[in-house]
Amino acid sequence: MSTAPRSSPGPSATTSSDAPDDAHPSFSQRVRNLVLRAAIDTRPLGLPAFRRLWIGQAVSFTGFQLTSVAISVQVYDLTKSSLWVGLLGPANLVPLIVFGLWGGAVADMMDRRRLLIMASLVTWVSTLGLLAQSLLHVGSVSLIIGLVVVQAVGFAISSPTRGAVIPRLLPVRLVPAANTLNFTASQVATFIGPVLAGVVIGHGGYAVAYGIDAVLFTVGLYAAVRLPALPPIGGEIRRAGLRSVVEGLRFLLTRPVLMMSFVVDIIAMGVAMPRALFPEVAETRFGGEEAVGWLVAAIAIGAVIGGLVSGWIGRIQRQGIALIAVIVVWGLAVAASGLAGSLWLAVLLLAVGGAADLVSAVFRQTILQTYAPDEMRGRLQGVFTVVVAGGPRLGDLRAGVTASIAGATASWTGGGLVCAGLVVVAGLAVPSFRRYTASTRGPADERG
Repeated sequence: MSTAPRSSPGPSATTSSDAPDDAHPSFSQRVRNLVLRAAIDTRPLGLPAFRRLWIGQAVSFTGFQLTSVAISVQVYDLTKSSLWVGLLGPANLVPLIVFGLWGGAVADMMDRRRLLIMASLVTWVSTLGLLAQSLLHVGSVSLIIGLVVVQAVGFAISSPTRGAVIPRLLPVRLVPAANTLNFTASQVATFIGPVLAGVVIGHGGYAVAYGIDAVLFTVGLYAAVRLPALPPIGGEIRRAGLRSVVEGLRFLLTRPVLMMSFVVDIIAMGVAMPRALFPEVAETRFGGEEAVGWLVAAIAIGAVIGGLVSGWIGRIQRQGIALIAVIVVWGLAVAASGLAGSLWLAVLLLAVGGAADLVSAVFRQTILQTYAPDEMRGRLQGVFTVVVAGGPRLGDLRAGVTASIAGATASWTGGGLVCAGLVVVAGLAVPSFRRYTASTRGPADERG
């Protein structure tokens, strides 16, 4: 029997003792791999159209937040009345509800690029109007509120349109990452905008604030102009009206998975949001007005940090049960923060809640965008806009009324606990929502 010759290793051969042990990576390699898996997924930014849209939204939303603060301060400066400042709430909310639903319907009926440009122009014109009234020292509160209404109309139409655009720009597997990037950027803007407003108003006045917003908004307008044409799939362009809005609502009511994605958000914000209690608790427990700023900022800070370590979100398949879990975390974090005796502990717990809220928003938006058919996405994004705008305001009302009856601590902590319990009960009541996975691509049989 012959044996094959065994070649001896040459000078360039690698012995087993010198070869890297891929099966047993070093500690530094394990840490690096963990960081890479946890870091925010930036792959959607590789697509130029989405990258421009993302940058435009982040920059223009910072200006939007700057202007929001400037408007409130200017109205109070003119009237010395918190009532007039409070009227800015319905001036924003009513157009968001009406035109959010209508704008979503329009987004299903016409080229979404064209609609986004038109809505952006409406918002931009309102900002230029605010700049003009400040430069001319008009001093009319009614004019300011009218311009706020116009601004809200533009935002109400552009927001659902932008949400409906994303699934047309990206493959389905990158939609969760795209939503994470968007929500993280929005939270950064929510934090930076008001801080910038304080500096700008204090040193330059209202006109400078509105002027900065107008300049920043051109970035978002440019991004919309550079989008590709996005006509309705199939090319059919129809007129949007009340009937199309009703069609969207009827579709939503017959799809438990989509309906539950909205219900759990209303529970999270309407039952647990403690924002209206921050001034009272800051004064009675944490020593004054300075604490209010930290309490308000805590949720946004947590959301930004959560976004930066969100690389795992796109790998979650069972998005229904995951959504229930993160809202439970939100509710329990809010409940615990309501019992905190230290400001920094309360801020830390609210930040945990903010991180959970960001993950919740990503899952809800992703379910909507990937489950709903394209011809319904605009209308459902309109509902999403209404829920996102209205939920926290319902939470403010709930918190205030409950605090007047049972006290601030009971309202704050009780709201968080009730939220956690309700979302579990709601999830158990709809098996199709619990079973929902990222591989589901449309409204299949939902008898559960």
